[in-house]
Amino acid sequence: MKLNAMKFGLACAISAVVLWIICSLLVMAMPAMMLSMSGDMLHMQLQDMGWHLTLAGAFWGLVAWAFVAGIAGWLLATIYNRLLG
Repeated sequence: MKLNAMKFGLACAISAVVLWIICSLLVMAMPAMMLSMSGDMLHMQLQDMGWHLTLAGAFWGLVAWAFVAGIAGWLLATIYNRLLG
């Protein structure tokens, strides 16, 4: 079964937007906890850094991640379809 590369890319972009919004809201609501969790995921000590999240930064991050996820999804579907033959 072939995938529609554009629709798959769009689904990836929408998924990234939803996850970005959830993550940004969690950072705004619980900055210390999220910083600790991010440090644990990266195997680093990030507590001394702190968050500098602005609405503009959150918006541009959302746009960038949506674009990257959309392109990655499109590329994955395109490669998958070519491998099917």
